[in-house]
Amino acid sequence: MAGVGVCRGPSICLVAEAFFLGAGSLGSYDGTANARQGVITVSVNYRLGALANFVHPALAAQHPDEPQGNYALQDSVAALEWVKENIAAFGGDASRVTVAGQSAGGGIVTNLLALPSAKGLFDKAIVESGSLLLPDRPREKAEEMAVDALAGIGIGADATADELRSVSAQTFAASNDLRAGFFFTPDAKFKPKAAIDALRAGEETDVPLLVGTNRGEGGFGAARSFATLAGDEGAPSFLYRFDHTPAFRAQEWTNGPVHSAELMFAFDSIDQSSWGGERADAADRELAKKVNGCWVAFIKMPAGAQSFECADGFVWEPYEKGGQAALIETDGLRMAPADALPDGPGKTE
Repeated sequence: MAGVGVCRGPSICLVAEAFFLGAGSLGSYDGTANARQGVITVSVNYRLGALANFVHPALAAQHPDEPQGNYALQDSVAALEWVKENIAAFGGDASRVTVAGQSAGGGIVTNLLALPSAKGLFDKAIVESGSLLLPDRPREKAEEMAVDALAGIGIGADATADELRSVSAQTFAASNDLRAGFFFTPDAKFKPKAAIDALRAGEETDVPLLVGTNRGEGGFGAARSFATLAGDEGAPSFLYRFDHTPAFRAQEWTNGPVHSAELMFAFDSIDQSSWGGERADAADRELAKKVNGCWVAFIKMPAGAQSFECADGFVWEPYEKGGQAALIETDGLRMAPADALPDGPGKTE
């Protein structure tokens, strides 16, 4: 299952990538470097594919008063509640929790900012390559998608709730139609407002946000919009673009670091990651220490602070519309005009 991560005081909560694959046990998410700096890392797994966001008329009819769909988000809230109740036993501070996610995990963190049930469970947020500022899928469309996908495994439109529950998780995971494409849906009690609508209305949980993408992927425009909306008042937003391509990947990543490339640097987990290991050189290892140090500095940033320092004196200033982002390059970090950075490879503003 994909890893959702939750962190506590100072702690990091990690939500791992993709809505249909991944695991919190992957080497890139190793929290050893964080622990050396007094940050506890809690990795959590959440439901995937249709099991993460499945909405069906039979389930709604059987339990009309229960939340429908958004099960990955419900898992994430449950993880945060567990951390609040138990992290002190691990030396953590339940009032100082950073929830962080990459890819689909970033989309989960984005949506946690708009969930009433998640309010008060974290004091900072990190979104890596997963802003997902999209409208929720209407309930009717979500139900239609579920019914159509079930037809691919021989389940009719009139299936009962018990018949649905008789289908194994392995069957769901093996079906292309049920594995991917499912998304968040509105729910009057659990998810009354889409994240993008909450941000536009200024109704999101107002906590410091660190958000960005990698040069070799798309999505920087969405990250910049997210930083603009989240940082328009109150808590600051910090925007980044990760530009470092390891020498051993230069022939493959010709457009720059690809999706997920920043993880072994954000965690300083090169030796634990299947992407790194002995192939990494001294420049990779030095940058990993700097990037991880910046992530930790953000997590430890005092309440009310509007900037933080990391990487041997680099001062990371908050993003304001038309302002600057932190460029993470081979030799370190520097601030640069964000509007001059394209959305992704081959794209211009």
